[in-house]
Amino acid sequence: MKQGKPAKAATAAKAGKPAAAAKPGKPESHLAMVRRARRINRELAEIYPYAHPELDFRNPFELLVATVLSAQTTDLRVNQTTPALFAAYPTPEDMAAAVPEELEELIRPTGFFRAKARSLIGLSASVRDNFGGEVPGRLADLVTLPGVGRKTANVVLGNAFGVPGITVDTHFGRLVRRWKWTEQEDPEKVEAEVAAIFPKSEWTMLSHRVVFHGRRICHARKPACGACPIAPLCPSYGEGETDPEKARKLLKYEMGGQPGQRLSPPPDYPGRPAPPLGAG
Repeated sequence: MKQGKPAKAATAAKAGKPAAAAKPGKPESHLAMVRRARRINRELAEIYPYAHPELDFRNPFELLVATVLSAQTTDLRVNQTTPALFAAYPTPEDMAAAVPEELEELIRPTGFFRAKARSLIGLSASVRDNFGGEVPGRLADLVTLPGVGRKTANVVLGNAFGVPGITVDTHFGRLVRRWKWTEQEDPEKVEAEVAAIFPKSEWTMLSHRVVFHGRRICHARKPACGACPIAPLCPSYGEGETDPEKARKLLKYEMGGQPGQRLSPPPDYPGRPAPPLGAG
């Protein structure tokens, strides 16, 4: 982890150099925005060289199920729920045959458990009946599964099949609008506009880096602007706490010395694994 970056950014911000992407009163050109966006991506790659999907999974089916469960809840809560779920239903065939009430009880901690149970049983049956029991590796096929939209499909494609994709969740959308990469609100339009800025080979890792930054530093309600490594590149600097000491107290997960969201993080993750459900 680049420990010196936040302090460097805070110093730059304090010196009055937060986000001079364009001179005051002069609109930033599209070319300048693209250059700034690509520089942000390079900076994020240095800050989060270990960026990864924050859902625990061992195969495409587990990632698909976990991503559906992650709607309207945290990845941590999903990761705490899926061990028992996959022990009971390890394959699409098993989950397709689940008794709804029993499945609902297992996924209750993730919220909206009745609707999610219907989606899981439906998508499992579709994988079983239409794709030979194997999760498909094409966007056009994935979005035919119950409960699966482009966001979920791109998560699965990028992380289980190595197919580049941009995942527009709430963190991603918030940050790319703050950075003025797009003004769009619709996720598909955000995806299209951001995809046009970066080479396709960058899409999946870009998604991870932006989401990591949104969860750790550039929060929705109170961004830690004064501890942000990319403050000099941000046109929205000042929306959050600019005092470096106060901002550092807002940092989350490994940046704040706290556990991450995965119970089984990758070997290169610098933080602590999350605790299982009911532990402490």
